[in-house]
Amino acid sequence: MRLHPCLLAATLMTLCACSAQRDDAAATPSPAGQPDAPAPVAAAPDQPERDVPPATAGQATGSLRVDGPAEGTITFAGFGPADFGATAEAVRQAWGGDLGDAQPSEPGGCYYLIPQPLGAEGFRTAFMIERDRFVRIDVRDASVTAPGGAKVGMDGDEVRALYADRITEQPHKYDPDGRVLRVTDAGGGEAALVFELDGRGRVDQWRIGMPPQVDYVEGCS
Repeated sequence: MRLHPCLLAATLMTLCACSAQRDDAAATPSPAGQPDAPAPVAAAPDQPERDVPPATAGQATGSLRVDGPAEGTITFAGFGPADFGATAEAVRQAWGGDLGDAQPSEPGGCYYLIPQPLGAEGFRTAFMIERDRFVRIDVRDASVTAPGGAKVGMDGDEVRALYADRITEQPHKYDPDGRVLRVTDAGGGEAALVFELDGRGRVDQWRIGMPPQVDYVEGCS
């Protein structure tokens, strides 16, 4: 069948109009309330990683911050796996944290390994090394218990009761009102435990170790 020229022209015009409507629809934004999904936005190059804390100035890497000896680690034998007579390196390994970089003033001389950082009040726990061997522990920390149960701040009479017939007593070298209590090892070992009492009769520090070093009144001085 042959289409009349006018009918053919009308048909072509209708087809062109439908095509234009489809193109307009594709270009029209989504209705309000139904926005198109936004394209991913790349983070700014200088945006910090949220899950990674910033590095602290001066922070020591690879070392632990150890506040004090664990309960029961100080004994008449030594400190944990480091017995009296062990090397300084054995003490460092037993402590597990930063003990500073002190060295003797002369070969075999006396010095202390002290947990870091050192506060304004000075040390709370210190490990004496002499002749390249671990010989003594000094404690000023009230939270650390000595073998047998005594600690800093305890009344002298309580200390005497704890160690009973193992104590010898003498005046304090520098405090006329103070006392020094020396306790022997119940197991028969050579090490000794020494408590210094202040003028009020309370423990202000204690030490444990091998003689003669455990009896050094002035430490390494």
